[in-house]
Amino acid sequence: MKKPELSFWQIWNLSFGFLGVQIGYSLQNSNTSSIFESLGADVSHLSYFWLAAPIAGMIIQPIVGMFSDRTWTRLGRRIPYILGGALVSALALLLMPNCPALLAFAPLAMGAFILLFMDLSFNVTMQPFRTLVADMLDDSQKTQGYVVQTFLINLGAVIGAFLPLVMTWLGVSDEAVPGQVSRHIAYSYYAGGVILLLTVLVTAFKTREYPPEKFAEYNNLPAGNPSAAVKDNDASGNTVKDNAAAAARPGFLTLMRNIPKVMLQLGVTQFFSWAALFLMWTYLKPAITGNVFDPATGLVLSEGATQTWTGVLNGIYPIPACIISIFLSRIAARLGNKTVYAACLFCGALGFAGLLFIHNQYLMMLPMVGIGIAWAGILAMPYSILSRDVQATDMGAYMGIFNFTITLPQIVIGLTGGMIVKWIFGSEAIWMLGLAGVFMLLAAVSVAFVHDRK
Repeated sequence: MKKPELSFWQIWNLSFGFLGVQIGYSLQNSNTSSIFESLGADVSHLSYFWLAAPIAGMIIQPIVGMFSDRTWTRLGRRIPYILGGALVSALALLLMPNCPALLAFAPLAMGAFILLFMDLSFNVTMQPFRTLVADMLDDSQKTQGYVVQTFLINLGAVIGAFLPLVMTWLGVSDEAVPGQVSRHIAYSYYAGGVILLLTVLVTAFKTREYPPEKFAEYNNLPAGNPSAAVKDNDASGNTVKDNAAAAARPGFLTLMRNIPKVMLQLGVTQFFSWAALFLMWTYLKPAITGNVFDPATGLVLSEGATQTWTGVLNGIYPIPACIISIFLSRIAARLGNKTVYAACLFCGALGFAGLLFIHNQYLMMLPMVGIGIAWAGILAMPYSILSRDVQATDMGAYMGIFNFTITLPQIVIGLTGGMIVKWIFGSEAIWMLGLAGVFMLLAAVSVAFVHDRK
């Protein structure tokens, strides 16, 4: 039985809370390296601090996915986890700028601890949003659902990245003081925490998840215990009962042994694309330090101005992603998900190549457009492809397991990035962006080997 067709604003409300989560995540992406450099971290050590995010995601998202698959409350299946994670995320955003005061004799250690704390809570909040779209929407609306989610994610990324610049416009100092977090960064974190809570509350109060009976009906599950069994279609399109699923809920090892083939294929593409993104988030600030000049004066940007401009660049690429995401579902409907996905990633490779050769402060915005197009594809296309091949009862677990394809490349780069930048590139961080371009090109090529079930 088909699920009810939801209106645009119902689909919007499903993911509106992700806007706030992404504002917090964007603040982290734009400012973590700057914060740790201010606290005394060396450029070759930055990637180690960034390991907190992928490690947290790898551990938390499968757990949250499996538990939310088995959760039935008055608030729903996914909403309780979204609310709980949002409360902790907001607290972490408030604490991060104050790590030097919280542990004065070891501010780097305190910063690393709060960063891990923040990433754990971000992942608790984010994972159910992915699954909520799959739960609530029929196959005919899933691409639209993930495209709307992509739009909101990118809008949040723009807001989060530009918040420090807005704070300077409001008169907050951007002076980079060694051993302290700049005031304009601190105020941005406080604002981000408040917005995160407010947007998540909109999703919580505006979304009504299907009760167990309706969920079972819409997903062809046996009545009484919709988590216990599943029906699927055989080769002829007839509905048949999956006796293995009916016998018992599969454990984690069983789920891993029965991973859909398309998830493994997408994993290769995800590895290269997320490795590229991780390199950008980690090394963009040190890469442009001393390499970017103001065309009006001809002078190289100061340390404080470079820190602010890093946030601006991180706020540029989500803008074209927002615009592209509006049309992505229509384009994919005509050309196919794979064609659109590969084209987006190729644009990202061109963007990274541009960052190597452009040193004009304002012209550097142009390569970020290509990276933004890639970002739009990365956030929407793999989930649209995957959601068609995963059974409804295991959607949360497999979405969590699929997060391995995001976290593992980041862990690999986090462990090796310091050695690469120091011993291969002579501590010249700009070449890490060139390596990111190579990875993004490989990601685009690998899409050809992904099977997309129409």
